Amino acid sequence: MTTERRNKKKLVGIVTSDKMDKTVVVQVDDLVKHPVYKKYLKRRKKYKAHDEANQCTAGDKVLITESRPLSRDKRWRVSQILEKSL
Repeated sequence: MTTERRNKKKLVGIVTSDKMDKTVVVQVDDLVKHPVYKKYLKRRKKYKAHDEANQCTAGDKVLITESRPLSRDKRWRVSQILEKSL
């Protein structure tokens, strides 16, 4: 029996809230080109990510990775802190 591992999605975003225990809210910005007008629109989405050691603080730039469902609305894990906020 062969098991195929799929590539997990990775996103880079900024931590907006760290008030929950072992959970951070990460805001991911994305530029999308409008199909008719060809202008770029800024899309923002918020993800709840698991932070096991409570290391992240608001303002940190983090890399989050897709994972199995950890709670009702937590499907991401913080895999790396790219930049610490001051």
